[in-house]
Amino acid sequence: MGSMGNFFDSIGSFFSGGDKIPWCERDVIAGCEKEVKESTTNGGDSEVKKKESIMRLSWALVHSRQAEDIQRGIDMLEASLATSSPPLEDREKLYLLAVGYFRTGDYSKSRHLVERCIQIQPDWRQALVLKKTIEDKIAKDGVIGIGITATAVGLIAGGIAAALARKK
Repeated sequence: MGSMGNFFDSIGSFFSGGDKIPWCERDVIAGCEKEVKESTTNGGDSEVKKKESIMRLSWALVHSRQAEDIQRGIDMLEASLATSSPPLEDREKLYLLAVGYFRTGDYSKSRHLVERCIQIQPDWRQALVLKKTIEDKIAKDGVIGIGITATAVGLIAGGIAAALARKK
């Protein structure tokens, strides 16, 4: 019975578009924004603390449910990638960018970025899970597209058949 429950859960997840990427609420984003502001206005804070608070804000933004937050996170991450960083820092930024592009529906760009993460660290579980999520989403969208096309073709063929039947 357990396997049937798993089957129906996976069907529900397929149609609901469920993924395993967490969401972030507006209050968390506001807290991160406050932290970044404090780290940039307090002259005594270290550059490391400032970078960490910006990374937390970027994480929160790309995990938001609001499209404008996600885009802001993408813009921040792309700007920070322009400066040279150690490979592990770049890996984190690339991963968050991949999440952001996944959330905006740009699956090919998301997959490209997550593959770059995997090149840096091939056994990184988070990146591997995101890659599978992206590939599942692409496959699901393809199946839905094929279903819509097949339905349209069926309706057209049915309409033609009905028109021909009336003529006789």
